[in-house]
Amino acid sequence: MKKTVIAIMIAVLLSMSASTVYAADKLIIIDGVTVASDVKPELKNQRMMVPVRVISENLGANVEWLNPEVVITKGDLKVTLSINSSTAQMNDDKVQLDVRPYKKNNRVFVPLRFIAQAFGCNVNYANNIVTVDTPPLLIDGVQVRALQHEYHMTMGGVISHYTGPSYNKSIYHIFAENKGDKVEAPKDYSWRYTMDILGSYYKGAQFDFLDQKGKSLLRYDVYSIVNAFPAELLAEYPPMLLHDVTEDQWYLFNDTAWKSIYEIMDTAEQNGFKKEISNTVV
Repeated sequence: MKKTVIAIMIAVLLSMSASTVYAADKLIIIDGVTVASDVKPELKNQRMMVPVRVISENLGANVEWLNPEVVITKGDLKVTLSINSSTAQMNDDKVQLDVRPYKKNNRVFVPLRFIAQAFGCNVNYANNIVTVDTPPLLIDGVQVRALQHEYHMTMGGVISHYTGPSYNKSIYHIFAENKGDKVEAPKDYSWRYTMDILGSYYKGAQFDFLDQKGKSLLRYDVYSIVNAFPAELLAEYPPMLLHDVTEDQWYLFNDTAWKSIYEIMDTAEQNGFKKEISNTVV
């Protein structure tokens, strides 16, 4: 009798370990870059399960944990998943999942293919390598190869390229959605930090969306007011401006959008999508 009980217990443990196993030997590559994570992906019911924050941020999406739900947003798409529920919400539509999301070691695991395809990506699996390809960003029908970010300081400047289509799409939409009212060009604006001209604007960064040949399809410059005068004298000047150089049009801009862009760039850098082109800072 005792042997029978032990045998049953072993069988149960084996079946449990077979349903969810580590996929440590499998690589996940998104847009040509291997995903780095401190948590291993797992196979459950023949489906690749990955930590939701890692996969979502690599696809340029935002993640919010609202226990027991996790909400993933990117642009106008909102995906809501619930722990241990086989039903997901995509905007107003309900979608059935093959494998339920689950929480393990304070991480929420979700099916990779569902998340990737929800955001329009193609998923392929061959030779223990899972490849996720994001549709490219198109501007006026032309494919964007990279986002070029440039900034200057007193002693030099830095030019970097960001190649992740998901990140570049998110940044592109932030610019498009946060253009404020049209305004006239300021009287003084440049890379130079001018402290003796009231209402002078300092160029904090230049963003060029480049085509396959490296030509700029669209350029945005972001300017901030130089705070070298008393606040009461600067009250009539907007704190931040956006210059659409391609159309030569100026707009009001805001600090929240500005910070969001840099958060996306930081995440892209952490995940291997940034390449420094030149650095003349001394």
